[in-house]
Amino acid sequence: MSEKTKRISTGIEGLDEITDGGFIEGRKYMIDGPAGAGKSLLGLEFLTAATAQDKNALYINFEESTDAIKANAQNIGLEVDGIEFLDLSPKSDVFTQSQSYDIFSAKEVEGDDILERIMNRIEEVEPDRVFIDPLTQLQYLTADDYQFRKQVIGFAKYLQQRGATLLYSARETDETSTADLEFIGDGTIRIELTEFGRILSVPKFRGSPTRSGEHILKITDDGLLVFSELQPDLYSRSFESERLSAGVPELDEMLHGGIERGTVTIFSGPTGVGKTTLGTQFMKEDAGRGDRSVLYLFEESSHTFFQRSEAVSIPVKQMQNKGTLEVVEVEPASITPQEFAHDVRDQVENQGADMIMIDGLAGFRLSLLGREDELTKHVHALGRYLKNMGVTTILIEEIKNVTGTFEATDQNTSYLADNLLFLRHIELDGELKKTVGMLKKRTSDYGRQLREFQITEHGIKVGDPMTNVRGILEGTPERVSEVGE
Repeated sequence: MSEKTKRISTGIEGLDEITDGGFIEGRKYMIDGPAGAGKSLLGLEFLTAATAQDKNALYINFEESTDAIKANAQNIGLEVDGIEFLDLSPKSDVFTQSQSYDIFSAKEVEGDDILERIMNRIEEVEPDRVFIDPLTQLQYLTADDYQFRKQVIGFAKYLQQRGATLLYSARETDETSTADLEFIGDGTIRIELTEFGRILSVPKFRGSPTRSGEHILKITDDGLLVFSELQPDLYSRSFESERLSAGVPELDEMLHGGIERGTVTIFSGPTGVGKTTLGTQFMKEDAGRGDRSVLYLFEESSHTFFQRSEAVSIPVKQMQNKGTLEVVEVEPASITPQEFAHDVRDQVENQGADMIMIDGLAGFRLSLLGREDELTKHVHALGRYLKNMGVTTILIEEIKNVTGTFEATDQNTSYLADNLLFLRHIELDGELKKTVGMLKKRTSDYGRQLREFQITEHGIKVGDPMTNVRGILEGTPERVSEVGE
């Protein structure tokens, strides 16, 4: 890589991912966002990444005092002792010396003195990285907008000549729009405060592509975290295609050997019909091959899941102890789709998950922070990512009708599936029974007969094709005489 395009970390792993490796050394970047968005903390992350590599870092603070900045850093676990500061924040005596609260107006501040202090501090520190918070305060040191822009451009070139990378925050004022400063920078990081949390985007970045979309910024006790929106086409790996058996001969016969590795399968049906148990059966067989499965529970507790599975002879506790199964209980409204995708990626790329099951799609929509109308988009991105990575995906979808007219899915997600297997309750001979059928299989043919489906203390049992029953899908099942009787 040439010197001009040498990358330096932003200090935040997720932001480095979005910017294709971080900032380009020697260039200038703007953070734009309202008060409380996290601009100053992001600047601190940028500077501490330099000091961690024994590089020099300078924070020029115009609004908050150095003590306040250090206290904020301590709250999120950032070590800032290696950062040099130039504190230009207003002191308390300013209020006694002036009748105006416009602290940095051109009439009340000796602009040349402030600029001289900045230049002297830069020459003293010889910083590799500089963060100015906020750069808009420099406007008060100039007579008009033209002089302000000219001064900022000149200052940026001065830093570039000294090999420093500049990051600056900006905020709207009566005199200045952040757009006035955006054109100066080589890139813009924008933070918005929404009802779903902090949304981060990178609308401008000269020199390389960035990941589009709405990314999530979180301020935690361990620093700033950025979760990028999943772009599935950026990920792929080779894998061996094979059929994965359900371990139930009659079901495997219906599936023509099983479901294929790296496909998306939807199990749909009403509540209590056995969708989760069927998915767990596939994970049991997956564990028998030495593969690792991860189950995300959106609609029931892990305690209930373990009890119910063990009661039907699926040894989920043993699987968990051997490391072939991990059960993740997702708390309602606790994470965003971007955070969930990040966790799935970690399971696949770092922990070797071969099968992922999401139980269920309705809970996914209700539990994840975000717009309900984007459910299908996020599920689609996850499905494509997992297919590209050779991971087998099972999605559990509950339909509303317990009996009655047949429905494949409730959430218009059937087009995402390579395989669509449905379960139904039916009333037949005065009894409530369960049936299983296959509606779709992209990679091979499949059995089209409906079969009786049972969950017993010994596991799943699937009967012979129900050739003597008609009207199941219409919701009016009845037996008919066999030919020849």
